[in-house]
Amino acid sequence: MTVRFGVFVPQGWRMDLTEIADPIEQYEAMTAVAKAADAGPWDSIWVYDHFHTTPEPTMNTVFECWTITSTLARDTSRVNIGQMVGCNGYRHPALYAKIASTVDVASHGRLYAGIGAGWYEHEWRAYGYEWPELRDRMGAFREAVEIVTKMWTEDSPVFNGRYYSIDKPINEPKGVRRPHPSFWIGGGGENVTLKLVAKYANGANFGNGDPEVIREKLEILRRHCETVGRDYDDIVKSTSVNVEVDWSKERLQAKIDSVLEAGADYPILYFPRVAYNHDQLLMFASEIIPQYS
Repeated sequence: MTVRFGVFVPQGWRMDLTEIADPIEQYEAMTAVAKAADAGPWDSIWVYDHFHTTPEPTMNTVFECWTITSTLARDTSRVNIGQMVGCNGYRHPALYAKIASTVDVASHGRLYAGIGAGWYEHEWRAYGYEWPELRDRMGAFREAVEIVTKMWTEDSPVFNGRYYSIDKPINEPKGVRRPHPSFWIGGGGENVTLKLVAKYANGANFGNGDPEVIREKLEILRRHCETVGRDYDDIVKSTSVNVEVDWSKERLQAKIDSVLEAGADYPILYFPRVAYNHDQLLMFASEIIPQYS
């Protein structure tokens, strides 16, 4: 199994910049982590698509997802840059596709374009987005994934659905990667999300580091791939691993081994204090990642 690793940069959503007062210094702390990852051997850096902090909204910095994706693309030269994941409800899918195409070019083809249905109700309402019922949220998500794919692969895409429509929008350039920017779908829903992964995605993300959930979702994904005639092995299977501050090298390695044994092949790590101290990040890069190369 080829194993690659990603890491989240601190953007504020998880209250991970609060000890830095100045917003410029906050931004530079985030960029410093991106540059440390860019020095290797990480495959990617990741950001969240949220406006308010978690676990509850507070009056603290949260840098906007696509803005920092584009600037981090120019602050780095090697790593891929992704969103885990872009919230479909915050941008019309045609606009999402246009933004992603632009960032893929700006990054010289290093974009991992992530998308999901969205879940943070407070955030939607605070920013004036209508909060749909789950059925409608997932219905819109299904249509969005199809529209984004059309925008990336067709010159004159047309789509008329229940939630969205497009009428031959011009999307030039469509990006650098071929046949389209690398498309990652987040979520483990069996009836919509994993079916979309099987049909459209280059990468998936689910399980939140839980081996039992990972195994369950991968078996479902495999069945969906068989149904649509997709090669299961063509899809990257990522999972997010939330590291604790006091985890030792041995604890970290055991966690990684557990998610890999469950079938994931792309752990994406979150280090809670990486804005202030790169030690865990650097230790993982120098002592753990080489064992899986």
